[in-house]
Amino acid sequence: MERKRTQTKKKLSALDKYVIFSLACILIFTIVAIVYQFISEDSISDSLIAAFFGVFGGELLMLCMIKRLKLKKEV
Repeated sequence: MERKRTQTKKKLSALDKYVIFSLACILIFTIVAIVYQFISEDSISDSLIAAFFGVFGGELLMLCMIKRLKLKKEV
């Protein structure tokens, strides 16, 4: 007899998708900023960098706190 394996695919939640999106944005922005600095003699303004990392870093922090609080409530 052959047994058919039922493969259950875990679906990513919206929270996990947004974490992946935020990390990808931070990584891409960092790479672009480094390449831009080497190509041109200019650098990206400090206030733009601070604002970008502040927004996406804050979002990641809030999402991590939401996940932690949900896990604590389940236990």
